[in-house]
Parts: sequence; C-alpha cells; structure tokens
Amino acid sequence: MGQIIVGRKKELAQIDQYYNSGKAEFIAVYGRRRVGKTFLIRQHFKNQFSFDMTGVMEGSKSEQMTAFHTALKTYGYKGKKNQNWIDAFFALRQLLESKIEEGKRCVIFIDELPCLDTPKAGFVNALGHFWNNWANWQPEMMLIVCGSATSWMVRNVIDNHGGLHDRITHEMHLHPFTLSETEAFFAANGFVWNRLSILQAYMAIGGVPYYMSLFEKTDSPATGLDRLFFSGNAELKKEYRRLFSSLFKNPQPYLEIISLLAKHPKGLTREELSGKLNTSNNGNLGDMLTDLVYCDFLRKCNVREKKVKANSAIYQLVDFYTIFYNTFAAKNIVEEHFWTRNVNTPEITAWYGLAFERICKAHIPQIKARLGIASVSTEFYTWKTNQVENGAQIDIIIDRADNTINLCEVKYSEDLYSLDKEEFLKIQNRISAFKEVTGTRSSIIPTMITTFGMKEGLYSDQIIAKIDMDALF
Repeated sequence: MGQIIVGRKKELAQIDQYYNSGKAEFIAVYGRRRVGKTFLIRQHFKNQFSFDMTGVMEGSKSEQMTAFHTALKTYGYKGKKNQNWIDAFFALRQLLESKIEEGKRCVIFIDELPCLDTPKAGFVNALGHFWNNWANWQPEMMLIVCGSATSWMVRNVIDNHGGLHDRITHEMHLHPFTLSETEAFFAANGFVWNRLSILQAYMAIGGVPYYMSLFEKTDSPATGLDRLFFSGNAELKKEYRRLFSSLFKNPQPYLEIISLLAKHPKGLTREELSGKLNTSNNGNLGDMLTDLVYCDFLRKCNVREKKVKANSAIYQLVDFYTIFYNTFAAKNIVEEHFWTRNVNTPEITAWYGLAFERICKAHIPQIKARLGIASVSTEFYTWKTNQVENGAQIDIIIDRADNTINLCEVKYSEDLYSLDKEEFLKIQNRISAFKEVTGTRSSIIPTMITTFGMKEGLYSDQIIAKIDMDALF
C-alpha cells in the first residue's frame, strides 16, 4: 500500500522552493519513526541523487564507514576505504567535484544520520568541516539529512553550538497526518471506509502512514486492530520496543515516563512526574520531556487557574499509538478478537470519548476554520480549578484576540448526540465557575463538538456553536 505521496503539500512546496533557491541549501528533516520522512524525499526526487546513503541501525563505527564507502563506490568513487570521517567526507567532496555542473542541482541525501554518530567517531565535526569548508560555497549543493532520533537531530544538527552552528538553512519537522490526509491516504489505497471508520482507526494509530499501510481493504477498523495488536503475530505490538529503541540510546527512562502518563490522561506537571517516578526534578528530566515533545509523543499544555497567571505546565501523552498500546495491548491480552468482542463495553466506550477529545485537540486549526475564526489570533489551553465546590475542568478553551472565548465540550457518539438537562446544567456550571475564578470580561460561547451533530431538543438551542466530525476533516 501507499507508493504515491499523499498529503504533504506544504512540505513538497517547501522542498521545491529550496531546490530552486539558486544557493547552497542544508536541510534537516526529522520526525518520529514511521512518519514517512525517507519515503517523502526518495519519492519526490525519484532517486535523482548525486550521492545518497543510509546509516546502519545500531552499527559500529566500522560498519558505518563501510556503508559510507559502499555508497561512494555505487556513485563511481574509485579510492580506498577511509578510516575516519574527515577523510570520508573529503572522498565525498572529490566524488562530487567531478559531478557538479553549473546551474544544475547536486542533491545529497544522508538518511538515518544519527546512526553515523558512534561514540568518539567525530562524525558531527567532520560533517561541519565538509559543509563549512567546501559544500556551503557551491551554489549547486543541496544536502538533505534525515533522522528518526528527533532529539539527536535537534541537539546535534539544528541547535548545534560547534561547527554546524546556524549552518542548517531549513529544518522540516514531519508530523503525523491530519484526519484529512489520513482520509486521502485510505482513499488512494482503495479503501471504502466512511469517516467514522477512519476516525476510529485514527484513535488507535494516529496519523502515522506506515501504521495505516498495515490495514487491509477487507478490514473493518475493529478487525484490523485485532490483527495488528492482539493476534499471535501482532505487528504493532512488536513495534513498540523498536520505536523507542530507534529514537533513544537508553529508551527505558522514556518508556517509564510514557507508561506513567498513559495512566493519567489529563496529564501531570513536571513536579508530579518526578514524584511518581521517584527521580530528581532536574535538567535530565527536563531534557527527556523536551525530547518526547520533539518526537510528537507529548504535548506541553498551558493550564490556567487565573487568566493572568500561568500554572506550571502539564505534560500530556498525545501520541495515539502509544496511548492505545499502553491502554490495551500492553496488558498481554491473549484473546485474538479482543477488540471486536469488546467494542461496545463501557471501558471501550469511555476510551472512545477520551480519544475523540484528543483528536479535537490535535485539530484546533480545523475547528477554528469551521468556527469562521481561522484568521483570529487565539490561544488554546485546558482549564481547571479547585476554587469552586467539587472543582471544575474544561478540556478545550479557545481564547480569542477578539475578546471572545469558545468553551468547548467534546462528545463522542455513534449517532446524533442528545443533550439532556443534567449535561446542560453541567455546562452552565462550568461556564459560571470559569467566569467566577478567572474574572474574564470576554464573551463566552458554549461550543459543542460531536461526531454526527446534535438532536434537536429543549437544550440544543442553548448551544450557540455546534461542530460535527466533518469539520475535523
């Protein structure tokens, strides 16, 4: 499945713009494993490279040098194998000097770049020397480096303080697909799923193209999830360890953070995390949390008690695949048809509700567009307080620069949603608590986000703004 580029219109336009810039370009492409980085670059350039190579996963320095030398030979290099990276990049320079033609782009692609940086090999310094001393001065040069170890890419290439400092001309963070791109992907591969089916699959795997490619056209979302997570040879169950091993040299502390946040869907502050993990709230924990944010696993959320004062940020697990894995697949369920048989149980119904809320938070720009406020500057945050009886929490607040607030309630239903008196009064109480605690003078618009819209009834007319799942697509 999936041999054409679907979506990625913005990224493709950027690549074309850089290609035609007329000057040397050094582009860093990064993003979590399986998000389609290599596919995007290789498909777009159709392998029209002057040189390309891929780092060896968990390879030694010798194996990386051999892979680099083999790639050099593939492109016509006749020299001997080099023993260090300075010499290896000089060999690359010699190879390219014979290929460069004035006015014609010379594209170099180095994939899985972090793999090449083995201990004490001096790889990053050699790459910086190659770029600064020669490649940067060739207007035909377009060097594209790519890596799944996102935090390594950011620290060692994009924010490098040595030879590569400020040398990257462009960075491209490839995120998982939106629902719209996901729909296009399934359509391009001959699926006839409706939007609810796409939504249900997205809740479990998010917008990761490789995970989508594992579904079969004969699957329903439920039978596909059974095969991929709960069968005897479940591919997406085995993927979990590989995912974190590919991203981090020491994945265990990261897995502990993920596992803990999976048990706290509303999120935890850094202080709460350090307490529950029994670890120091120091720079090391901060770095790990930042790494997980870079990799699209966590979102760092502002939580407001008072409008003027930000509380300490909350970290929420937002990667759909890791949430699904930790909530269900990690429990070593031995029933091959677990999902199909339990899909209407209270546990899974409650999970659908939380997952739909997560999808809404991941599609704020689409919600703004449907509300007609795409061009209005906004801030999106979660709000909670213990200053009123029984506390109050609102999961999506869109705070607008035009002195208006959309206070959003999210409800998942496989039919039209019926707003009853009890739920309506809860919404009113939350609005009252928000006004009382924040002292806001902004107009508040109660906003309902549902899957299929709302049934007409006594209370539905009181909800000013109504959005259904089509807006998210």
